[in-house]
Amino acid sequence: MNSSGIMRWFIWLSQLFYLLLLFYSQLTSSSSSFFNSSSPLLCSQDQSSALLQFKQLFSLSEYVHCDISYPKMESWKEGTDCCSWDGVTCDSVRGDVIGLDLSCSWLYGTIPSNASLFLLPHLQRLNLAFNDFGGSPISSGFGGFAKLRYLNLSGSQFGGEVPLELSHLSQLSSLDLSSKYIMDLSLDTSIVKRLVQNLTKLRELHLDWVNMSSVSHTSFMNLSSSLASLTLGGCGLRGSLPDLDIFGLQNLHELNLGSNGLIGEIPSSFSNLKELSYLDLQFNNLSGPIPASFGNLTKVTQIFLGYNYFTGHIPSSLSYLKDLNIIDLSDNKFQGSILVSLGNLTKVTDIMLYDNNFTGQIPSSLSNLKYLNFIDLSYNKFEGSIPMSLGNLTKVTEIMLQYNNFTGHIPSSLSNLKDLTFTDFSHNNFGGFGGKIPFLTNLTKLTAVDLSYNQLTSQMCEFQPNNSLQSLRLENNRLNGSILNSISNLVNLRELHLSSNNLSGIVEFDKSTNLKELNTLDLSNNSLLLGIKSNSNHTFPHLRNLSMSSCNIIEFPKFLKSSKYLKYLDLSNNRIPNQIPEWMFEVVENLQFLDLHANLLQGNLPVPTSNMTAFFMSNNRLTGEIPSMICKASDLEILDISNNNLSGKIPQCLGNFSHSLLVMDLRTNNFDGTIPDTFEKYNSLATIAFNGNHLEGKLPKSFVNCTNLEVLDLGNNKINDSFPYWLEALSELRLLVLSNNRFHGPIRNHKNKGVFFSKLQILDLSHNEFTSLLPGVYFENLEAMMISNEKAQEPQYLAAYYGNINRFEYDRENIEKPKGFYQDSIEVTVKGSKIERLRVLTIFTMIDLSSNQFQGEIPDALGRLKFLRLLNLSHNSLTGHIPSTLRNLLALEALDLSSNKLTGEIPMQLTLLTFLAMLNLSQNYLIGPIPQGKQFNTFDNKSYDGNLGLCGSPLSIKCSTNEPPPTIFLEDNDSMFAEGFGWKAVLIGYGCGFVFGLVVGYVVFKTRKPQWILRLTEGEREGRVTGHINQRPKRRRS
Repeated sequence: MNSSGIMRWFIWLSQLFYLLLLFYSQLTSSSSSFFNSSSPLLCSQDQSSALLQFKQLFSLSEYVHCDISYPKMESWKEGTDCCSWDGVTCDSVRGDVIGLDLSCSWLYGTIPSNASLFLLPHLQRLNLAFNDFGGSPISSGFGGFAKLRYLNLSGSQFGGEVPLELSHLSQLSSLDLSSKYIMDLSLDTSIVKRLVQNLTKLRELHLDWVNMSSVSHTSFMNLSSSLASLTLGGCGLRGSLPDLDIFGLQNLHELNLGSNGLIGEIPSSFSNLKELSYLDLQFNNLSGPIPASFGNLTKVTQIFLGYNYFTGHIPSSLSYLKDLNIIDLSDNKFQGSILVSLGNLTKVTDIMLYDNNFTGQIPSSLSNLKYLNFIDLSYNKFEGSIPMSLGNLTKVTEIMLQYNNFTGHIPSSLSNLKDLTFTDFSHNNFGGFGGKIPFLTNLTKLTAVDLSYNQLTSQMCEFQPNNSLQSLRLENNRLNGSILNSISNLVNLRELHLSSNNLSGIVEFDKSTNLKELNTLDLSNNSLLLGIKSNSNHTFPHLRNLSMSSCNIIEFPKFLKSSKYLKYLDLSNNRIPNQIPEWMFEVVENLQFLDLHANLLQGNLPVPTSNMTAFFMSNNRLTGEIPSMICKASDLEILDISNNNLSGKIPQCLGNFSHSLLVMDLRTNNFDGTIPDTFEKYNSLATIAFNGNHLEGKLPKSFVNCTNLEVLDLGNNKINDSFPYWLEALSELRLLVLSNNRFHGPIRNHKNKGVFFSKLQILDLSHNEFTSLLPGVYFENLEAMMISNEKAQEPQYLAAYYGNINRFEYDRENIEKPKGFYQDSIEVTVKGSKIERLRVLTIFTMIDLSSNQFQGEIPDALGRLKFLRLLNLSHNSLTGHIPSTLRNLLALEALDLSSNKLTGEIPMQLTLLTFLAMLNLSQNYLIGPIPQGKQFNTFDNKSYDGNLGLCGSPLSIKCSTNEPPPTIFLEDNDSMFAEGFGWKAVLIGYGCGFVFGLVVGYVVFKTRKPQWILRLTEGEREGRVTGHINQRPKRRRS
């Protein structure tokens, strides 16, 4: 070996020796640190102190928005290694605190700008999510973490403007400032632009429910191309989707733009987001069809497009999305049938298509969806039968088909769905079962079944034992047979609804002893008899809600004696006579709702208990006075004691005993004296009805304190006062009835400017002694009669809603869902005979000023009320011509100007009133030809009696231009509508049976009962309804 080789070998050996020496030194140092108890802590003292000082800023307050939460800072103890504390992560070499996760830690307090938290310069991850920082602003100190890569401040009650300093965090890859449905934080355009400009490494940006309503869409241009997740839900964004310029984000996996105000169509450029797996556009105002290019989003797993205004058909290209798990197209305007090709989406677990206009049948190909867990097709127009193949969906847990047009039998194959927990087939036209009803209850996981409102005709036969079923709804069908012994094996049943069927026979409650958990029982509207044993002391120990309305009951069921938990009791519309037995007063002690209306009860009015919220005792034979003890029922919301024989004075306390009271209905009794002037401020009254008593004196001016009042019905009394102009202050008033009293003098408004009575839709001042001119200024303010209110698909009625009682509404999370309502109604009289009360349609509008002493001309301002449906000015002293502006009342269905002193010709323009079904111009001084055509061809002679100057059809007098009109001698004879309309009821159909107006109250005719009244009173008889609400739940956001 030459000398150079020896030298190289020597150098290599020296280096190896040096490395071995260095390794030994490190090894012995580490061993010494490990075994020597006096070695220094890994966490540096200054960072440990900073954390302990930061801890002192907070108290602990348990926060419920996390599945798992606990006070992590409780493990932070002085003298221990901070790197071992909960939520703290340290660098393994240097010991610096690089991560802090205090999410869901019950922290309550604020973080000032000088907080010791900002003395941790090495932080790379910071998570303070889901604590409570009391609406305090985000400190600018957060912008000092130069190494921070992850920042999560979501759901922690921060408020105010997001500081500009956050844009200094140039290393951030994830920023989360989102909250849950609360816009406490806000961002402006300048800050958003700086965030976009500086945070070029962002992969996740979550700003849900941060107020960005003032942010320009151009601010989002040039977002980081590495962005994989962008969530801007509920930020107040406006404009169209293309304005956001986000379709160049080729790496985007998650996009949430839901709950904003975005408009327009989905652009085809959406297909550029080829990596997208999650898309949320729900709760916007988007429209148009789903573009076919959606089929290019082949990696998408979840699509949420619900609660928009999308139209058209489901594009066939959606069947290309083979990885799709969840599809939500609910609450839109889609139409057409469900594509058979959707059966190709074999990975789908959830399908939500409810509340659209889909038609056709359920394709049998859906049975291919082996992983389907949830399907909701409710509120559409589907028809046909349910395919047997749906029984192949063995993993499905919930099926929602309510509110469609399904027919046929419910297939027995559904008994294969062993995981089914909830099913709702209500409001269809199912006629029976492929088997017997009990097959559904054989499913051992099933908790709720709703088959109500169908045409089921099956026999109620015995159900098999079932430990899971809690709610069974079969009301409003055609079921027959025995009742409680049929379901006695459903031992955990909590709700049973069998009302409005053809059930009959004797109810033996002693045969239902297994139903220990029964909470709600509704047997109303059946032909039942209580067995002798049912009047024993047998009880359902947990019974809280019992409804046996319209069951032909002739006594109070004695099994109620032991029902100590009863909160809701409805025995209305039965034949229970005599006085309420003493033992019933022990039953009602805990009641919140009591409905005994329409029975044969006698004696004094019982006193509602202190915790009662609804008290219905109308249409009985109760006598005596209102006991003053009634005013101790301070939680009362509904008080209805109308249509009895009660008398005496109205107690003074009745105006102020309950700030919760919504309805005070004392109609049709014998109360006298004056109305108490004790209505206090901040009351909740929506309905005051004292019609049909003997009340006198002046109106109490404390009515102005009833600022929520919608209905004031004081008709048919002896009230002697001038027009109460001060009622103008009641901005919510919709129905004002002062008819058949002794009001007098002119009607003048108090306000010279401003809006008053803008919501009034029914005004009845008839049969009083008002004088002077018609109140034209009021006509100019009746906005409810100028604007259409026909948006609802189903009839809507005036009602007062209350909600502090347990109602018959099933909810999967809360079985006892509080809900209830009282329907405003008015009595109808024909030929002096009272008819049942009729509900008041919200679209109905009426003015009745008949039978007063008004003078002067009919003001042109009436022509502005283009959605007025009934106008009665009869039996006054009006003069002048019939104004041609009445042609603008295009919704008018009834017009009575009879028994006045009107002159001139009948305006030809009135033929434009194509909905006019009743016209009375009799007993005036009208002359000239009667207009011809359209509705005028349907009126007979009686519409024109007493106008001797009129000619033409239907009169026998032919018109001649050469002959002067005959002399007119007007006699004050009664016309066919001698008393005017009073309260009218109109139910009129035109064209394809379209139903317009429903008028309320009483109508007196001297001669005959018109067919349009007959159709109303016999076809739409409706009393006060207090049962559960069978209305479509409102899904769309307000």
